[in-house]
Amino acid sequence: MENLQEILSMVDHTLLRQTATWEEIRRVCEEGLEFRTASVCIPPCYVKEAHEFLGGRLPVCTVIGFPNGSSTTASKVFETEDAVQRGADEIDMVISIGHVKAGNYSYAEKEIREIKKACQGRILKVIIETCLLTEEEKIRMCQVVTESGADFIKTSTGFSTGGATREDIALFKKHVGPGVRIKAAGGIKSFDDARDFIRLGASRLGTSRLVELTKKTQA
Repeated sequence: MENLQEILSMVDHTLLRQTATWEEIRRVCEEGLEFRTASVCIPPCYVKEAHEFLGGRLPVCTVIGFPNGSSTTASKVFETEDAVQRGADEIDMVISIGHVKAGNYSYAEKEIREIKKACQGRILKVIIETCLLTEEEKIRMCQVVTESGADFIKTSTGFSTGGATREDIALFKKHVGPGVRIKAAGGIKSFDDARDFIRLGASRLGTSRLVELTKKTQA
């Protein structure tokens, strides 16, 4: 059974709220260091400050095409290049969901490949927003993400109609290729939730609640 620190080491400690200030982001960075999370996941506008504040002590993750995924590929590539230049270590991108709903999987794969190239070796996680897709579309996106060369497939932005489910993580595990890891995000409310997602195949968790829960137990 995973202990609390093992679980925290898989957490992308996240603050993506539109109203987030630098002081709040800095606090998230401090918490990430204190609780030894996998990274902090923050808005692009704070990447440079977080990178300088952390000084390489903790990876900085940011989001691209967030939260709707409907910006052009060129825009997403520019966002990625800009984030990398500012010090991002990991990139979480949102697919063009409308193209996937229309069955245009070649568009999705080409876009992911271009963004992966713009990452210049950084980790790329692909958010497919599972709550908006059918089971068939999720399976096809497992194949697309595998073939694109991305590092992770990720369930959710946390800004749509639902977050990670146990069923979706099990589905990912069954259908992604051996080189693709899984990130569960959205709706992870407890360490029991986290343990379930990890046992089903997730190796990253996008959440802020687990650090908050840990702080409460230590108070």
